[in-house]
Amino acid sequence: MKHRTFLASLLLALAFVLSACGRDDPQASLEAAVQKLQDNLEAKDTSAVIDQFDTSFQAQEGLDRDWARKTMTLMFLRYASVKVIAVTRKSSIDPTAPQAGLTQAQVLVTGAQGLIPERAAPYEVRLEWRRVSDDWKLTRITWE
Repeated sequence: MKHRTFLASLLLALAFVLSACGRDDPQASLEAAVQKLQDNLEAKDTSAVIDQFDTSFQAQEGLDRDWARKTMTLMFLRYASVKVIAVTRKSSIDPTAPQAGLTQAQVLVTGAQGLIPERAAPYEVRLEWRRVSDDWKLTRITWE
């Protein structure tokens, strides 16, 4: 009898944990989307990065998805290793429009053929996101 009670308690606890994992946490999913973008860039996976873009994606003033794809392809061909180091990163959800998210970061982007980076450039980056179904899509990126 004790074995059944223990097993029932264990199953109940497992169900509770699984239901908690399934809860919708927009902040956590936004932060996961930002990390996924960084991981996809470092993996030099152009198509995965483009998949994270909204259909209305724009970079700076008027640069589009096609420009981003071409630029990434050239960078990934030029450098064997690409790193995106987030010095600071803060993501937030617009309280008045919960489908809109913003990430502001200071990043260092490096490119290298071997172990020593050949190019390193610091940027102040602003990423604007839009939640589509359960996914955050990048709508706009600007940098200085």
